[in-house]
Amino acid sequence: MTVLLTGAAGFIGFHVAEALLAQDEEVVGVDNLNPYYDPSLKEARLERLGAHPNFRFHRVDVADREAIFAIAEKSRGIGSVVHLAAQAGVRHSLVEPFSYTHANVTGQLVILELCRRLGSAVHLVYASSSSVYGGSPKLPFAVEDRTDHPLSLYGATKKAGELMAHAYSHLYRIPATGLRFFTVYGPWGRPDMAAFIFTRKILAGEPIQVFNNGDMKRDFTYVDDIVEGVVAVLRRPPADDGSAPPHRLYNIGNSRSEPLMRFIAVLEGALGTKAEIEFTAMQPGDVRETYADIGPISRDFGFRPKTSIDVGLPRFVRWYRQYHGV
Repeated sequence: MTVLLTGAAGFIGFHVAEALLAQDEEVVGVDNLNPYYDPSLKEARLERLGAHPNFRFHRVDVADREAIFAIAEKSRGIGSVVHLAAQAGVRHSLVEPFSYTHANVTGQLVILELCRRLGSAVHLVYASSSSVYGGSPKLPFAVEDRTDHPLSLYGATKKAGELMAHAYSHLYRIPATGLRFFTVYGPWGRPDMAAFIFTRKILAGEPIQVFNNGDMKRDFTYVDDIVEGVVAVLRRPPADDGSAPPHRLYNIGNSRSEPLMRFIAVLEGALGTKAEIEFTAMQPGDVRETYADIGPISRDFGFRPKTSIDVGLPRFVRWYRQYHGV
């Protein structure tokens, strides 16, 4: 089976590509290598993927419909689409809002139109986010909860993507599965995420900013656990019984809401260095706590995250030191 994978040079996309290639799948990767963070990290990921004979890469913007359709025309035998390309980052959506509608709304529409062209035999697995839950006081977040009060444009665009996928699944019977990711971290991670920012600053002897005076909790999820769930979901598209649209949504997280201060303490232990902390106020668009109810994905796919931050953060630190020569 050939898998079309968008966001192939991104953090999660890179790891999903490696997992699929290890299972002898043909992977057609798409990414525009945008400069939201240093493209050299994306290029380094692609260099590793390029060593696999079953990997082909196209540097294309996912919102460029003609280019995406042309890639699909040339890549015969596409059996599934894993759509991970997006403009990420809650805080950045306050600065560059149009990049979010471009990538996360127009890009989602392009991929849905592509799947319509490819036919109902093609399973679409796409990335959503815990940000769709906004500031919901109900914990843990369950897929049945209301998600119509996002606190950021980023969250609103990811919710829009879910609604668009549901509509296309209804209209064209496209089997589609949306995954709401919860704070993914690990080797080759994004430089705008807490593990990377804190590690860089602590090693440089710089203070780290801790928002809401440290009163924050996150469902930190190790990337290998995420990838295991993505691949399991990819193998089993939703059945079409002719009534409800063949569209599913799942939370995919560690199902542990870890205090941010404990996260920092574990990171300090892995680095062997204490952090200098600057406590600051809550940032616009941010939420105090995330916590995933993973009951449905555990029931349907046997998803069981194995990696606590006590294991995952030292692995990240080892990669960081090796990659940066620190």
